[in-house]
Amino acid sequence: MQDTSAAIHPEHASQHVQNHTGVAIGAITCVKEQDQGLLLTGTYFNLAIMSVDAGVIRIKTFRGHKPNWKTTQAIVESSARKAAPLAWSATDEEVSITFNQSKITVNRQTGAIQLKGEGMPAVDIVSMQRNREAVGDYTAFVSLTHDDHIYGLGEKTGFLDKRGERYTMWNSDVYAPHVPEMEALYQSIPFLTVLNQGASYGLFLDNPGKTVFDMRTYADHAMLQTWTGEFDLYWIEGPTMKEVLVRYGDLTGRMPLPPKWALGYHQSRYSYMDEKEVLELAHTFRDKEIPCDVIHLDIHYMNGYRVFTFDESRFPNPERMMEELRGLGFHVVPIVDPGVKKDPMYAVYMEGVEGDFYCKTAEGEIYTGPVWPGESAFPDFTESRVRDWWKEKQRFYTDLGIDGIWNDMNEPAIFNETKTMDVHVMHGNEGDRKTHGELHNVYGMCMSQASYEGLKALLEGKRPFVLTRAGYSGIQRYAAVWTGDNRSFWEHMSMAMPMVMNLGLSGVPFSGPDIGGFAHHTSGELLARWTQMGVFFPYVRNHSAIDTLRQEPWSFGEEIERICQQYISLRYQWMPYLYHWFYEASKTGLPLMRPLVLEYPNDPQVYNLCDQFMVGDSVIVAPIYRPNTEWRSVYLPEGEWIDYWSGERFAGQQHIHVHAPLEKLPIYVRAGAVLLEGPVRQYAEQEISADHVIASVYLQGQSGFSELHWYEDDGLTFAYEEGQWNKMSIQVTETEQTLHVTAKYSEYGYETKRDHLQFRFIRLTAAPTSVSGLGDRMELDAWTQAATGWTYDEARCELWVKLQENKAGHEFKVTLA
Repeated sequence: MQDTSAAIHPEHASQHVQNHTGVAIGAITCVKEQDQGLLLTGTYFNLAIMSVDAGVIRIKTFRGHKPNWKTTQAIVESSARKAAPLAWSATDEEVSITFNQSKITVNRQTGAIQLKGEGMPAVDIVSMQRNREAVGDYTAFVSLTHDDHIYGLGEKTGFLDKRGERYTMWNSDVYAPHVPEMEALYQSIPFLTVLNQGASYGLFLDNPGKTVFDMRTYADHAMLQTWTGEFDLYWIEGPTMKEVLVRYGDLTGRMPLPPKWALGYHQSRYSYMDEKEVLELAHTFRDKEIPCDVIHLDIHYMNGYRVFTFDESRFPNPERMMEELRGLGFHVVPIVDPGVKKDPMYAVYMEGVEGDFYCKTAEGEIYTGPVWPGESAFPDFTESRVRDWWKEKQRFYTDLGIDGIWNDMNEPAIFNETKTMDVHVMHGNEGDRKTHGELHNVYGMCMSQASYEGLKALLEGKRPFVLTRAGYSGIQRYAAVWTGDNRSFWEHMSMAMPMVMNLGLSGVPFSGPDIGGFAHHTSGELLARWTQMGVFFPYVRNHSAIDTLRQEPWSFGEEIERICQQYISLRYQWMPYLYHWFYEASKTGLPLMRPLVLEYPNDPQVYNLCDQFMVGDSVIVAPIYRPNTEWRSVYLPEGEWIDYWSGERFAGQQHIHVHAPLEKLPIYVRAGAVLLEGPVRQYAEQEISADHVIASVYLQGQSGFSELHWYEDDGLTFAYEEGQWNKMSIQVTETEQTLHVTAKYSEYGYETKRDHLQFRFIRLTAAPTSVSGLGDRMELDAWTQAATGWTYDEARCELWVKLQENKAGHEFKVTLA
């Protein structure tokens, strides 16, 4: 339903700002230590301040005599955390608090708070207020300077820098077009990072009810607001953006390493209607040699949209279908929604009734609402006993050989006026009963937790994959995220870049949009350009809505098919490099897909640059995101950059004008980088002859040093947790006349399957005359067939070296003319 002009009738106008009838904390009358924290008693409400870990301070409102330090589901327990020792002093004017290098000052008359960390700008919370009439509803005003830029806040529309925007954290089913004025979508991650001339801090407002982040209404302040519960704020020090993200990941957890097949290409549609269509789809991918790992099943696979069922007329023999798909190298990921059809003849529904697993009204009745199956009940995923039940229900899928689940509609979405569950529905919440209004944003995450943990328990050591639409801070521990029901608009293609980059800056590294757009009708050109861009996103899925034009890679003729095949193949060719950066994300929380500002925080040119992005720390991808366009400007930051396709070298800190006809995606690699590539596979686990990895070294010329600590494991199981993984340190030292190369395993616990390792040295300044231990130069054809050796391409100034796999590693010297 669309608005008409009546929506802006003068009588309907409002200020769109929460009514500030609140009171500030008032004079602080008492200061005392308790439970390793400092309690400040104010006239109207109280504050508690404590150290959580190095560089992380928690500030929480409370009423009564003692704060409740219990955390939400966002925070992971960790024995590695070490709270800093508390020191404090008080005068009539202020309270001074010190946690190691972190200093906090609270004005005793106004309650204003200043936070100061080493090497970073001060944070001024100039006022904190509470609504007189509500049991929650706090508002804090944080000072902003002219040079402050704001990032994060999860899955939001608009540009990269969120300064000047206003967002609501309330997980919402939004099928209507995702336009910049949309304040709430499916994910609510109330965490932001402020950058000021290279120095950063983070603020995480841990409240899973409705919260507001308003950087628009006040020119020099950000307004942070809760609508229920207490104001529970974590101040996270930098001083760099990367340090803020690492510390946020220490708090909320990190992505587990996904199975390598989940990094491959996924094909989906709402819906592939029957077994015949699914199998034809799979065979078409293999016949056309377009790589693909995953086929998704949308809601039509179910019997009347009942979860944990198959429609026997559409899918008469799912066991046989799964077996055939496995033989072709495909994984199947079926959709599973939270709504359980209210039907006494449906065993799953009755199990929930008998086990008391469903959400209830305050009066104790099972809450139901209409979704795809009709009137449905909703499991109370805030209770571990309910999650245990749901975990065991995953056996329905794992018994068929399914190892991935797609959680949709888990905001939860309900077909009613509010589009979600009544805010007065009650959740057990492990004995700490709360209303749905207080816990709304964690519902989807708790469902994904049950899905992930259930699959993990049932898959006998194999890694599961869960995809979710809804989530809260910490969702990265359980699921990848797709950005919901986008549309086949060029504007949505361009919007996907800052949206996924900000998800990465919010602790969610594994995310992506529906390639080609979900709703509306795509075109061949849009599909080709979106596929080019999409294969470099962390999550890669093509998905389209019912009654829209088909958008499988072959849907628009031979030219578009060829382009889609080329770039999907490139995704698989880059798999060793991409998997390495997924590993880095699992260890540090830093995203695979990065805005340039994360790597170049002192460069003003990149503060709001959101139409190009980085893969890892060394590759820039600059998509074409407008129709009938073959040219674009690309910004290259400091250093030297090399065109991936031509090998042409460019100086940094400049914009270049790039020609990119339909078949070309502009890609630039930083001089000094090491890029890992392998053979093209039709699916991630395909075993091929003459398996190899190519380490492409982008030389700096004359003098320089290149390094990569390359991670690998079996890509399928949790054996890496038992030490079955490798890390190879690849180092290249350049001088005017030599290249000194070492490739040594610093850790070796996994027996690789490859036959050989190749090195490709790009843009030599002089022709090579020898490579130690490898004899004379070979012609390309002979080199291709040989087990070891070297060859040189004069036209591209590239040296190729081939070595047999050797767990002792390699060391050699290249002499230049």
